[in-house]
Amino acid sequence: MANVAVIGAQWGDEGKGKIVDWLAERADVVVRFQGGHNAGHTLVVGNMVYKLSLLPSGIVRGTPSVIGNGVVLDPWALKAEVEKLRGQDVTITPDTLMVADNCALILPFHRDLDALREDASGDGKIGTTRRGIGPAYEDKVGRRAIRVCDLAHLDDLGPQMDRLTAHHDALRTGFGEPPIDRAALIEQLREIASFVLPYAQPVWRMLGDARSAGKRILFEGAQGVLLDVDHGTYPFVTSSNTIAGTAAGGSGLGPSAVGFVLGIAKAYTTRVGSGPFPTELADATGERLGERGHEFGTVTGRKRRCGWFDAVLVRQSAAVGGITGIALTKIDVLDGFDEVKICIGYRLNGIELDYFPAHYADQSGVEPIYETLPGWQESTAGARSWADLPAAAIKYIKRIEELIRCPVALVSTSPEREDTILVRDPFAD
Repeated sequence: MANVAVIGAQWGDEGKGKIVDWLAERADVVVRFQGGHNAGHTLVVGNMVYKLSLLPSGIVRGTPSVIGNGVVLDPWALKAEVEKLRGQDVTITPDTLMVADNCALILPFHRDLDALREDASGDGKIGTTRRGIGPAYEDKVGRRAIRVCDLAHLDDLGPQMDRLTAHHDALRTGFGEPPIDRAALIEQLREIASFVLPYAQPVWRMLGDARSAGKRILFEGAQGVLLDVDHGTYPFVTSSNTIAGTAAGGSGLGPSAVGFVLGIAKAYTTRVGSGPFPTELADATGERLGERGHEFGTVTGRKRRCGWFDAVLVRQSAAVGGITGIALTKIDVLDGFDEVKICIGYRLNGIELDYFPAHYADQSGVEPIYETLPGWQESTAGARSWADLPAAAIKYIKRIEELIRCPVALVSTSPEREDTILVRDPFAD
């Protein structure tokens, strides 16, 4: 049986939470391998709604869940999320939640720096969640990060603190902020260490043992390929690689462990924050998509920008992201449209393109070339087989497959986990 990696094929917010929850019931382990608590997953299980930012989606089902070393971890956000879920009767123990002991930490001054930079950037704002994700990754690659394992050795942290404060105090001075209070920071870390350390372990060993035992591993990505720091709409991207290749390095398993890569894509397109968006609809149709799709960010509450499905972008995501099959979500949001459109190419300065260019100016300047298909008036909500779908909806899905050059493996027809059409079982490959 294959292991499965789940990644977003657009700009995030594609409905990964439901799909991972659906798959987690059949997995033995679920692993988050990149990002931080800037991610947002909403799970609907019966009458309960769970909103996750940092914890792997498998935690709600009691599936052993791992926060891998590729994640940057805000320990206070972790504690708050665990306590919130416990309040919803979710059992979380060191047997169900494991945190890589080599995770880099997000600290209070990372959040400060994130906000200070964003406020000072004027028209150059990236649209970050201001949660310190980028600055924490910077410290990680700058070899000055404090990691989970350091929480057990706070009395030996002097040299690391020297490197950290030498960098950040200079930045803080430039913004008119006082230097880091080292003593106060160490005390904060002592307080949170007693909560975090029971979950900490060398998860690469546990995952290696699970793989050797033939257990199914589900790798859970955050954000989407179009927010990848290399392959996304730079600079309006996240601070990590969101492609499936990151699952190997971000979990401590080799690339051969990843297996089937399931890319999640909405049946239309959304984006939160700044950056290019070729098919964005700033009209009544865009408003209708947003209202029907309840398009507000799980983490920030920000209204999402909405537009038609962009086959060029998803085709590119499938290629660079290593996607084996697509899970198409929210097809029911398109119910009732007289016609639906798919972007099949771009026009830039009179030249047609079949790919999304790398430069921001070109990305902002492309005009979408649309193909129009008939809509459907029947409801797709709750459909669980092809026979339940209108013929026009099936034609729409099949056309998307052709254009993105990647098969559709799953179709989601509502937030309910069972309202899913299984075309190809990722775990069976």
